[in-house]
Amino acid sequence: MRFEHTNRHGFWIGFVDFFTAGIFLLVVMRRGLQDELDAVLGRRTQRYAVAYLLGIPTLFLYTLVWMARIAEELKAKALELGIEGKLTSFRHMFDWNTFGLFLFGPAIATQRFFDTLNKVEARLNAQNAGGGLPQTPQGQGGAEA
Repeated sequence: MRFEHTNRHGFWIGFVDFFTAGIFLLVVMRRGLQDELDAVLGRRTQRYAVAYLLGIPTLFLYTLVWMARIAEELKAKALELGIEGKLTSFRHMFDWNTFGLFLFGPAIATQRFFDTLNKVEARLNAQNAGGGLPQTPQGQGGAEA
């Protein structure tokens, strides 16, 4: 699968999603992100809409744990592909959403999540194109700053 959206700006997605109580991410997931996550992780994940609905009676704790688990799986995939640097994780997603600065915590967590997703998708695109590791500006493959 070729991933077309490798430059998503997670900060703004998280920022807008905060003000819409998660409805914005429902729309983003339905417009292809859910399928991309399934392809990247190599399995069908629970639909975000289901996690969202199950989150309502738990004050969205269920939804937060669901997203944090996906973040941890994404981190594992990034490490498997040899991507280094700051990556998303269960702890990063959970802590920023729980203890982060009001309003900006969710945006910061979502930024790191989409930054990691962008790197993983770009690496998978390069591998699927037969190029192996993408080249850095210095001409050395693999290392991500």
